[in-house]
Amino acid sequence: MAGSTFGTIFKLTTFGESHGEAIGGVIDGVPSGMTISIERVQEELDRRKPGQSAIVTQRKESDTVEFLSGFFEGKTTGTPIGFIIRNEDHKSEDYAEMKDVYRPSHADYTYQEKYGIRDYRGGGRSSARETACRVVAGSIAKQILNTFNIEFSTYVDQIGSIRLNDPAFFHCDAIESNPVRCPDGEKANEMEALIREVRSEGDTIGGCIQCIVVNVPKGLGEPVFDKLHAELGKAMLSINAVKGVEFGSGFSAVDMRGSAHNDIFNMDGSTRTNLSGGIQGGISNGMPIVFRVAFKPVATIAQKQETITVSGEESVVQGKGRHDACVVPRAVPIVESMAAIVLLDMLLRQQATQLR
Repeated sequence: MAGSTFGTIFKLTTFGESHGEAIGGVIDGVPSGMTISIERVQEELDRRKPGQSAIVTQRKESDTVEFLSGFFEGKTTGTPIGFIIRNEDHKSEDYAEMKDVYRPSHADYTYQEKYGIRDYRGGGRSSARETACRVVAGSIAKQILNTFNIEFSTYVDQIGSIRLNDPAFFHCDAIESNPVRCPDGEKANEMEALIREVRSEGDTIGGCIQCIVVNVPKGLGEPVFDKLHAELGKAMLSINAVKGVEFGSGFSAVDMRGSAHNDIFNMDGSTRTNLSGGIQGGISNGMPIVFRVAFKPVATIAQKQETITVSGEESVVQGKGRHDACVVPRAVPIVESMAAIVLLDMLLRQQATQLR
């Protein structure tokens, strides 16, 4: 299937469907001799997995990763890393009624039009379950980036109309202190209450995730088409339910003048402000990389909706099974993983730019 590979040097190819035997992937381009903690990889998967709190889908998956290749005596060998995550709790019968109808705002219709066939069980390949594979690769990338002192702070900063005021770097303990993954306890309580309210109505709601990456070296990013923010943007938009990405000042920049928006230099090359979000001309400038990712409401709702059948007849559909009322809290490790994959890939590409 074309489009299942991401990256240039550090490269991830994923496979599998939501209700198949397993999902998995192959990670290529990992430098040899790197010590990778499998326990940390599993910890990242546990942050994404279903059933972790009362406000997410109750599908019970251990999401235990099994590595098949690429490691020897606790270190990477430089050869492809193969892995699988077995599906343990898929209930295909929940989707039997969906076989002949197109669910609004899902990929049912478009997959059918593209391939002439589709796996209707849980969305098949279009299911967000595929993102677990990205978290495996992202955790490995993060561990390598940590050796360069590159750190991530990724958290929920908005659910519906409830939003944090300003971006800030928060440590993991603050982010993981509640099921919403919002580091502000008061706002987190409001967000959780809103998610519960929406869920009780059989509806869904969206939100935003903020990502801040510090200690990123200057010079990452390629000119013209492979700009750093372009690659990050593509990575984020490849995540299920993502509808928008903004860097630094983002869309608020349209209300500003250049005299207010320009980041003035300090003598050491840093800038007094960071409205560029750490990227200028598509290349990292050493300031923190700051971006937000917007997620739409989950398309599966427990309310009746008008739709059409595969034969073009009018019908009514109502979501059944176990679904998130808000996918945003579980998406935090996915956003962080995709950012790590891009940054490690760009770091490796930069190594080839100047022979020193």
